Amino acid sequence: MKNIILMGAPGAGKGTLAKQLKERFKLVHISTGDMFREAIKAGTELGKLASSYMAKGDLVPDEVTIGIVKDRLSQDDCAKGFILDGFPRTLAQAEALDKLSNEINRSIDVVINLDCDNKELIRRISGRRVCKVCGAPYHIETMKPKVDGICDLCGGPLFQRPDDNEEALKVRLEHYTHDTKPLLDFYDSKNLLVSFDSLVGAEPLFDEVSLLLHKI
Repeated sequence: MKNIILMGAPGAGKGTLAKQLKERFKLVHISTGDMFREAIKAGTELGKLASSYMAKGDLVPDEVTIGIVKDRLSQDDCAKGFILDGFPRTLAQAEALDKLSNEINRSIDVVINLDCDNKELIRRISGRRVCKVCGAPYHIETMKPKVDGICDLCGGPLFQRPDDNEEALKVRLEHYTHDTKPLLDFYDSKNLLVSFDSLVGAEPLFDEVSLLLHKI
């Protein structure tokens, strides 16, 4: 059982790494971004609230995010280990997670931070496209579909998420620098933080992180 936090700016590769680790180590992948997008698609009150923030590149308020994560971590499948992707993003969220993980006896084993420079982050995210039907990811430079604008898997239309445009991305990166980077010091002080260079590529990164996890 391993309980992991994945950290890194938007576009650093957290989602790809999380999916690889989920399969290799049989962990539950908890992405707050995905949870909010599902709520938006379903038209729930939480979805409407989250949408109003995410479309501008702003963070969803702490109390809303903490509530949705608490409910998810309390579910039985998380007892065998989980990956938190996109949470915590602020010190308030980290402190709330500290308290919560102790309450439900699911403490964090390691915090994996992915380093990546801003120029590469903007290139990665502004070119990202997603299938409206099945959610499959693409990129206009590095992961093109066989037919422009059409998903290879299901034939659904590809689109750019509202928070993936360059204007919203710059706001997201500002939030990350201001609110999330201080968390690195927070977890470093607890001897939980390990940083990796995400520019090495998805497969070498996965191998490096897997080696670390086998030692924990």
